[in-house]
Amino acid sequence: MNGLERIFAAVDFAPADRPAFVPQLFGHAAATGGVALADYLRDGRLLAECQLRERERYGGDAVFAFMDFGVETEAFGARLKYYDSQYPDVVEYALAPGDDPARLRQPDPSGAGRMPQILRAIELLRARLGDAACVAGAVAGPMTLATQLYGTETALFLAVDDPARFAAALDVAAAAALRFGAAQLAAGAHGIVVFDPAASPAVVPAAFFRAHLLSRLARLRVGLRAAGARLFWLNIAGPTADILPHYAEIGADIATFDYYVDPATARRQLPRTCLAGNLKSLDFLVSAPARLAAQARQLSAAFADRGGFILSSGCEIPPEADPADLLALAEAAGAR
Repeated sequence: MNGLERIFAAVDFAPADRPAFVPQLFGHAAATGGVALADYLRDGRLLAECQLRERERYGGDAVFAFMDFGVETEAFGARLKYYDSQYPDVVEYALAPGDDPARLRQPDPSGAGRMPQILRAIELLRARLGDAACVAGAVAGPMTLATQLYGTETALFLAVDDPARFAAALDVAAAAALRFGAAQLAAGAHGIVVFDPAASPAVVPAAFFRAHLLSRLARLRVGLRAAGARLFWLNIAGPTADILPHYAEIGADIATFDYYVDPATARRQLPRTCLAGNLKSLDFLVSAPARLAAQARQLSAAFADRGGFILSSGCEIPPEADPADLLALAEAAGAR
């Protein structure tokens, strides 16, 4: 089987030659490729080359056309500061605290900010890989983009003090996610990962998720499916046990669960949804190849009777992770 076939087998709870293996490797691809992160994050060709090298090195079943959480807000007009070895910061937000989000114009993915570089990366990855591995596009989810448009503190105050205006910001963000995701699908992505870390119960209560985010994520899923997505992957890090059951209502094909949620709980809450997880990302900052390999084997064993599992991390594996850890993980997964 090839990588794309393994991922679809996991989604369909079908037999496979081994569990799908999809470590979340983004900036790490630049670090191991000897490339400045600032260059990787602004050059689609470079991103594609680094992602392809990562796949060759570790045998992952997917590649990611993902830069950082500032792509969409920058396309809306925010100003970012870039660094050679860390992700960029927003230094001027697209919206001031008193601004109405209705004043924003939806960015055109073919020409706004770094969006065209993402599309270029997808075209290059799909041209090289075809259907041999999953080419995953990525968008910031509605809550995450809303916080990036105003700044997290301002956005959270607005959610309480001016809920109508914040709801409008969420709608702007959801529309941007759909438009950008559809463009990525047209460029050749097999599916879209919706990264929405600001939707985590670590940031907002589960009741807020149910009231304001669940329906928007469900509509986003429907829209992306209509645009040709073969996979809708919902990725929210943190202690998600209180919201995880709602992923089935949203219609997620793949649900990431972080180390806060044990496999038995995730299985119980989402019995018919493909689960991806849940290695602790911070463990990769302390080189321990044997321990990580043992954890990978334990995770795979926990789903052996069920299927519907992708061996992954619960969040991004840090760029500075020791490649020896990843190699040990790949060997334990049977990818090398």
